[in-house]
Amino acid sequence: MDSKLSDPFSSDSEELPAAGIMSRLLPKGMSGSMMKEWLDRRRKSIRPWAGFVDQRKFSKPKNFGELCQRVVRNLGVYQSNYTFIFLGLILYCIISSPMLLIALAVFVGAFYIIHLKSLESKLVVFGRELTPGHQLGLAGAVSLPVFWLAGAGAAVFWVLGATLAVIGTHAAFRELESSDVEELLMESV
Repeated sequence: MDSKLSDPFSSDSEELPAAGIMSRLLPKGMSGSMMKEWLDRRRKSIRPWAGFVDQRKFSKPKNFGELCQRVVRNLGVYQSNYTFIFLGLILYCIISSPMLLIALAVFVGAFYIIHLKSLESKLVVFGRELTPGHQLGLAGAVSLPVFWLAGAGAAVFWVLGATLAVIGTHAAFRELESSDVEELLMESV
């Protein structure tokens, strides 16, 4: 019994009511356990942060070709680190803006109320039953004015711009590891 309750991402929707909700919210073919596995893989493949920010490993690329090689290689090597930087910037943006927190609370509240109503009886609009995707869309439509007032569009572009600046700068100026340089020299042209 404890093993069932300790895994919130279990795919047994009959045993855990929250798992049933999660499975209906996610796109088809994606489950909570898949998301948990993806996050675990990312966490395990993180390169050490001390080496990631080691200032001695940064230099100006000699030419445009070297810059492109660095970007491509570093994006592959530090992909998990970059993913967590992106998630951190999203979290920072949400936490630093009380209006975005309120907008998210309105969205979650609207979806929860709509979901509870659909559990009581099937919601039918214009002769069609609302699927979980439609319910999310309805909750989004209800909370759209609050997101607009909170400046969610500007927050999205800020996160994308900050992510591109931080990751692009790191990937361009971080020197390649010695094993990567040897591999590039051995590649056939």
